[in-house]
Amino acid sequence: MPGPGPGQRGARPELTLAVLKCVTMFLVDALEAVARPELRDVVLFARAQAHPVSADDVAARFRIHRTVARGRLERLAAAGLLTASFERRTGRSGPGAGRPAKVYAVPPETSAIEFPERHYDRLLGRLLGALPEEGRHEALAEAGIAFGADLADATGLARTKSIRAAAERACTALGELGFQATVAEATPDTVTIATPTCPLRPLVVANPDAAAIDRGMWVGLIDTFLPKARACTVTCDTQGCLDSHESCRVLLTFGDGSPNTNGHS
Repeated sequence: MPGPGPGQRGARPELTLAVLKCVTMFLVDALEAVARPELRDVVLFARAQAHPVSADDVAARFRIHRTVARGRLERLAAAGLLTASFERRTGRSGPGAGRPAKVYAVPPETSAIEFPERHYDRLLGRLLGALPEEGRHEALAEAGIAFGADLADATGLARTKSIRAAAERACTALGELGFQATVAEATPDTVTIATPTCPLRPLVVANPDAAAIDRGMWVGLIDTFLPKARACTVTCDTQGCLDSHESCRVLLTFGDGSPNTNGHS
C-alpha cells in the first residue's frame, strides 16, 4: 500500500486532534476530581458500595446537605468517574410508585488514571516478551496469587467461615482499597463476582496474554479469606474483561486438586 503523499499524514489531522483533545480533557477532569479531597472521598465511597449510590446516601454518609452531595456526584459524573441513571428504589412500579431516584454507578474501568503516565502496561508487555513460553502461564499465575494475597493482607481482614463469606470478604477488601466488586451469584461450590474496576483490568486490556496473572490474583485473594478448616482449592475463570462496556465476571469454582487459572477474557 502506498504511503501518504506530500502534505499528508495518513490519518485525518482534525480527527486525530479531536481524539487527543477528548482524551486529554477526560484525564484533566478525572485528575482534578480525585485531587479534591471531598470528591475523592465520595468516589471512594461509591466504589466501596455494592449498588449505585444516591445523593441521599452521600449526604447521610458525610453528614452534608443533599444539595451539596448531589453537586459532588454531578461533578464526578462530568469527570467520567461515575455514570448517572434513574431507578425506583422502593421496588414498586406503576402509578403511586413515586418518582425514580437519580443514582450514580461506577463505570467499567479499562484504563488507569495516572499523571504522569507510568506506562506499566508497556512494562508488563516487555516482561511477557522476556518470559519463555514454556512455563509462562504458571509463572504469571503464581505472581498473581502472591499479589492477591498481598492485597488481602493490606486490609487486615480475617478469614471467614464459608465460601460465600470468603468471596464477600474479598469484595469488601477490594472496596477498602478503592475497587468495586460484588458477589453476583453463589452456590455451595461456585461464586460469581462482578467487578467494573478489577485492579489488574487495565493491564489485561493492554496485554490479553497476561490474563493468567489476573486470574491468579483472584485465587490468591479468595484463598486468604477461606476457612482454614476447609481443604479446597480455587479454580478461576474471568469473562468480559476486554469489553469496555461491561463489568468483568469472575467465576470461582471450589474443589479438590491444584489451583487452575485457565480461562478466557
